[in-house]
Amino acid sequence: MSARTFATFLGVIAVLGLLAFGLAAEGSNPIEPGDPVPETELPRLDGEGQGSIADYRGKWLLVNVWASWCTPCRDEAPALRRFNERHSGEGFAMLGIDTQDGTDPAIEFADELGLDWPHLRDGSGDFSREELGTRGVPETFVVDPDGNLAVHFPGVIDEDWLREQVAPRIEGQA
Repeated sequence: MSARTFATFLGVIAVLGLLAFGLAAEGSNPIEPGDPVPETELPRLDGEGQGSIADYRGKWLLVNVWASWCTPCRDEAPALRRFNERHSGEGFAMLGIDTQDGTDPAIEFADELGLDWPHLRDGSGDFSREELGTRGVPETFVVDPDGNLAVHFPGVIDEDWLREQVAPRIEGQA
């Protein structure tokens, strides 16, 4: 084997190694519909103790993973706020998870946009990436009353998605 061929071979091995490392560091795979949703406790964004997805067992729960620096998160906030105003009640709740963010900017973001439902803080992003399998923000998860994933959507949700994917479930039509 010539020196040039050997150098090319080593280069290919190095690239493959970096690719494999990148994929391994990406986090776990997203949870799939029917899977139990992780119930790890996280600090509440308002500083009032800890909270978990498990706190909402028995209700349909929309979990929205967001960050204050995320422009698409800002874009979807009005649709989430309106949906929560129309559907919040005994059988449905919303929970925000602020990820990879500072506490003060996150509180300002939630206050500015009128996101008045509970929010948990995942400052490092470890819970979102490792346990939920998120790849970015925003991402939305709909959890059934038994704590299992019903629907996952990576990206910006809108009124149509909420009306078609969430409303029928919480109204008992899905």
